[in-house]
Amino acid sequence: MDILITGGTTFVSKYTAEHFVKKGNNVTVLNRNSRKQIPGVELINCDRTEPGNRLKNRHFDVILDITAYTEHHIETLLQSGVTFDDYVFISSSAVYPETNPQPFNEQQQCGRNSIWGDYGINKYNAEQYLLKHIPGAYILCPPYFYGIYENLYREAFVFDCAVQNRLFFIPPNQDMKLQFFNVSDLCRFIEILLSQHPNNHIFNVGNDKTVTIKEWVQLCYKIAGKEVRIISADKSIPQRDYFCFHDYEYVLDVSEQNVLMPDTISLEKGLTEEFGWYKNNPDSVYYRRPYMDFIDDYLKDRL
Repeated sequence: MDILITGGTTFVSKYTAEHFVKKGNNVTVLNRNSRKQIPGVELINCDRTEPGNRLKNRHFDVILDITAYTEHHIETLLQSGVTFDDYVFISSSAVYPETNPQPFNEQQQCGRNSIWGDYGINKYNAEQYLLKHIPGAYILCPPYFYGIYENLYREAFVFDCAVQNRLFFIPPNQDMKLQFFNVSDLCRFIEILLSQHPNNHIFNVGNDKTVTIKEWVQLCYKIAGKEVRIISADKSIPQRDYFCFHDYEYVLDVSEQNVLMPDTISLEKGLTEEFGWYKNNPDSVYYRRPYMDFIDDYLKDRL
């Protein structure tokens, strides 16, 4: 296939570009060339909102739009002169208001989520613009992505704590559920969409099984070869100062995904792969938050 991928240099878009190159596809990436490119791709070097004539008269079998966060991002790409057979947009579970009954399903009304704010409503507006102009586009709504090339300080934070044999301060609600989706499963599901072209065009994607934050921390320590000693933080302390997820539990209904792809990589296997990669690429996590500094300065003396 001839594939256009928006992004291609960080986490999800980087993994996706590499995956489809390895499968023998012709992959073109659209980014500002601010980081190293995946070997084997063709680069279109520009800001996606100012493509100029770089995409005019170009045709692709599919556009995998992984870096659209606003309606304007979709609009400028569609008006660039590019043509395509299929369009897959990676949206977000943040499009579901937290007031909706859970698990969230694809038939529910979407809109503003107070936890995610503008990020969620901008993703929703991007969906609406895309479907208005390309009714046959596919939209995927994931929970938390994880896996190789992760650039947020989530799993890496817990891995670092484990390797340093640190006590782990966990939020009081240790049973809060988390739902994940590995980037490798995303690529598999995209391949299924493009081969089967199902009638449904909006899919929640993610692991069928959730995990509590306590179980997740314990698993990360286990994979790092350590046993965790957990301390419950006081509820008066803002969770995001010392922990890598918001105090917000949600679950996606992924039954429509499971019809097409009933199996996903186990969380333990996926985290093991990510830990192996992270040990050799610690500098790839760009957006580090000072959780450990806060813990050392404000939490340890409360023990």
